[in-house]
Amino acid sequence: MTGPTDLPTLPDACFAGLLDEAKALQDKTVALRREIHRQPEQGLHLPKTQEAIRKAIEDLPLEITPGKSTTSLTAVLRGAKPGPAVLLRGDMDALPLQEDTGLDFASATDGTMHACGHDTHVSMLASAARLLAAHQDELAGSVVFMFQPGEEGYHGARHMIHEGVLDAAGERVERALALHIFNSAKSGVIQTRPGPQLASADSFVVRVTGKGGHGSAPHDAVDPVPAAAAMVGALQTMITRKVSVFEPAVLSVTRITAGTTSNIIPETAELEGTIRTLSEQTRAFVRAELPKVCEAIGAAHGCRVVADVEPGYPVTVNDDHLAEHVLSLAAEVLGARYAEAMPHPVMGAEDFSYVLQRVPGAFAFLGGCPPEVDLADAAPNHSNRVIFDEAAMAHGVALYAAFALDALR
Repeated sequence: MTGPTDLPTLPDACFAGLLDEAKALQDKTVALRREIHRQPEQGLHLPKTQEAIRKAIEDLPLEITPGKSTTSLTAVLRGAKPGPAVLLRGDMDALPLQEDTGLDFASATDGTMHACGHDTHVSMLASAARLLAAHQDELAGSVVFMFQPGEEGYHGARHMIHEGVLDAAGERVERALALHIFNSAKSGVIQTRPGPQLASADSFVVRVTGKGGHGSAPHDAVDPVPAAAAMVGALQTMITRKVSVFEPAVLSVTRITAGTTSNIIPETAELEGTIRTLSEQTRAFVRAELPKVCEAIGAAHGCRVVADVEPGYPVTVNDDHLAEHVLSLAAEVLGARYAEAMPHPVMGAEDFSYVLQRVPGAFAFLGGCPPEVDLADAAPNHSNRVIFDEAAMAHGVALYAAFALDALR
């Protein structure tokens, strides 16, 4: 079919020409990316971003449904014949950073920036919808496009799942794919692995209460500061002595707060930090042990302790077969040098994990390091100076489309 998609028809026999079709859409992909980059929004409610996406795909033969509890968008492309449903996801939200890239299309919103590349994700997904719409007659089944807000700590995927995104086509999605641009890989390279791909992410706050007093007379007070300091070392010891070296776990105390001035022993001290693991079993163990360790140390110092662990994202676990299949597709569509198996997981976290708990699928990285920049020198994701190579987006568009075409032909 031709028309609003602006693309020719892909040959039935293979994926020949699919990357060229993605490149033909590059102007649209870049334009949407830059529009969204200029007006970044945080959290679950992103009305400007939602409207930009809606306008970009409104001429396509899609069933578009806005979210009820968030500004998500779900779009369904139905093939010419009945069949299973496949889901492709792109997250939409930005981060609380002041951009310092010097780009012509830099953020116009103070204190907010697309520093994790989510603007590229939704732009690639919108162009993948356009590319796949050009091949609607070849599809036996449906493609669900999941435009998701609130990935940066707001559990946006869970909101969309509760509102039925996995059943948006009228039947349960059978496989799913999400891509994430990443400056730790060369531009256009696809990286993934079977099994755990990203860690769980839980946070904790430990409040230690003693008895305040004068700094010159600690014996008349109950000082919470040494108790809190002892907890920092004890938690690290707990990780290395109670968790197997073959079950990766990271516990970092990232904030310590106590006191107001030099000659006052404070009444309270507070610790805050993060827990990362690669299995739900290890996750549960560390979450249970942390309060025990802190409470015991607090008791030894005569302090009261309240330790709260806030559950975050689960472990992101790829389906073994589909992860390997994504790499095979990448090699076929993009070329063998653009498909790399990852030797180990990343200890960052993702709420696409909620999707992969329910549906077989894969989460893959797309290299975005500008070719003129050495990988070791590239500003990383979440940096206020990060710059992604826009040419990589054509590879993402092509892989999204290949994943759906492969499943539904």
